Parts: sequence; C-alpha cells; structure tokens
Amino acid sequence: MRWKKTLQLLDVHCEGEVGKVVTSGIYDIPGNTMTEKMDYINKEDDSLRRFVCLEPRGAVNQTVNLMIPPCDPTADAGFIVLQADEAHPMSGANTMCIATALLETGMIEMKEPQTVLRLEAPAGIVTATADCNDGRCERVSLDMIPSFVEALDQSVTTEEYGEVALDLAFGGVFYAVVFVDQLGIEITPEYTADLVKAGMVIKEAANEKFSVLHPEIPSIDHIAYTIFAQRMDDGSVRTCCTLWPGRVDRSPCGTGSSAILSVLHARGEVAVGEQITTRSIINSEFRVRLTAETELAGKPAILPNVSGRCWTYGMSQLALDPDDPFANGFALPDAWGPEAGDIR
Repeated sequence: MRWKKTLQLLDVHCEGEVGKVVTSGIYDIPGNTMTEKMDYINKEDDSLRRFVCLEPRGAVNQTVNLMIPPCDPTADAGFIVLQADEAHPMSGANTMCIATALLETGMIEMKEPQTVLRLEAPAGIVTATADCNDGRCERVSLDMIPSFVEALDQSVTTEEYGEVALDLAFGGVFYAVVFVDQLGIEITPEYTADLVKAGMVIKEAANEKFSVLHPEIPSIDHIAYTIFAQRMDDGSVRTCCTLWPGRVDRSPCGTGSSAILSVLHARGEVAVGEQITTRSIINSEFRVRLTAETELAGKPAILPNVSGRCWTYGMSQLALDPDDPFANGFALPDAWGPEAGDIR
C-alpha cells in the first residue's frame, strides 16, 4: 500500500439516516469563519467532498460530516455537512450524529445523565444536550438556530404536476415545503420514487421562480431541498425531504422539521411551548418543540428544539492510492437517479 491520503470515519445513523463522521485525517479547511470554510469547499476546492461522498468510496444513502476546529472559541467542535451536491450549512440529523460520535468515542468526556455541547456549523451555533446512560447517548436534543417563514401560500407551475402550492421556509437551509395531499401521493415507502421525482422538479422550479437570501449569511442563497409534509390523524406530521440527485431522507429531517414548524406556527397551528412529532418515511421519529419566538435581523422567527436518537455501528478508513483514476469520484443513474448525469 502507498496511500496518498487517509481518513478515519465513525459510522453513525440518526433514526435510519446515515451520517458518517470524519474523526481524523482532516486538520482544517481554509477560511476565518465556518461559512468561509463551507464556501471554500463549494467554490474553490470540492475534491474532498467528492472523495468521501461519491463512488467508489461514497454511497447515495449517506452524508459525510467533517469535524474541524471551531471558529467560535465558545464552541466545542466545528462541522461541515458534505453531500453529493455540495457542502451544506446545517443538518439536524447530522448534528445529532456528531454529538454522538464525540461522546461515544471519548473525544469529549461523557457526563451522565446529561452532557451539553456547543457545536458550530456554517449556519450558526447549535446547543446539543445528550441524555447519557452507561456509556452511550440515548437521545440528543438540539436547540436549533432561528427558523423562519420566507413566504406562505406561494406556487410553482410544472409540466409534470401543474400548479403546486408551497411555502418557503428556513430551518437551517431553505426549503420548499409542500403538503403532499395536492399531489395525490402519500409519504410511504411505495411512493418513494414518486416523491423523489416530484421533489427534484419542484425544487428546480422554485429556485427558478424565487430568490431567497438569509438575512445574516449571504452564502445561504438558494432553496436546498423540497420537503413534503402530511398531517396525520394523531396530530403528527409525516415528512419526506428529497435530496439531490435522487433519494429521500430516512430520518424525519431536523432542519426540515424546523422549517415545517415555522410554517405551522405562522398559520396559528402550533404555539410556543407546544410539541409535535415528525415521522419519516420509515416511521422513525423526531420530537419537535417550539421553545420561543424571536427575531432575526428584524424578521419574525422561532426557536425550535429537535430531538432524536443515533446509533454508532462501525468504523472505517478511506484511503487514496496516488494512481487511483477515480479520486474525484463518480455517480451513475442506476443507483443515484437520472440527475446523476450532471455529476462529472
């Protein structure tokens, strides 16, 4: 073996969604802030993201999280969420994976019954409270960054689905929030392919029609995902976030649940202090509580708390041989969906 680069990863999933955590081999990313570091990956050098996310080392059904030193001296760790399309500013499920990785590997001392961590993402600081027992994290609760509604009662017109009603909301990234009843489909496994197809079409149409911009972070300037929602008879909300180039989130999606919560609050359906349950396409659950109302640069916003469970299930090491012709990775439509043809 004559490896040019090696990375160590802890294999973690949050309520079924794989969020691997790079625990060593990366020392830092250029930039003075976490946002600048994310921008460096997205705009200057995406080789590391492609190396860990795309084939032959990566897989369509996973995210890889870089743990790096924080820029904020009050934070315990910094992280950047890497996916097939780009580095993203925030993810609730992946923040839970990172908190679990830090504590269950001993990188940060676990204290029972609870350990509190401050984790810095490009979108801001998230406080994670881990319920700990007998050496493992049983549940991680996140005080999320402010979420807000960008616009209610909007619509896009698509060739495939006609006019689709949606709300625009921010929960860590911008979402097109679509209630699925209008499409004649449900958030169940048998509709997975339909949800992915609709999600990709609606996101593209929404980005063409609407301009979004975070009031404090200029790099957050587009709709990252379509998230589908379905109100259930028991008061829960079924969710399905569709991720490029063509898959569904296995978890209920933390940032997406926060965005949905902001929509429900704006419609008067959820008040401060109330909690809802969001359920994924595989019936895994997040508890989502509206802790307070706030403002973000003068814009009405809310503070969500999202909690879920993570499990570590393995460790792995990625390496690059200097002669490997696929250092930049690749993706094929058979596994990644038809939009994978855009990946070069």
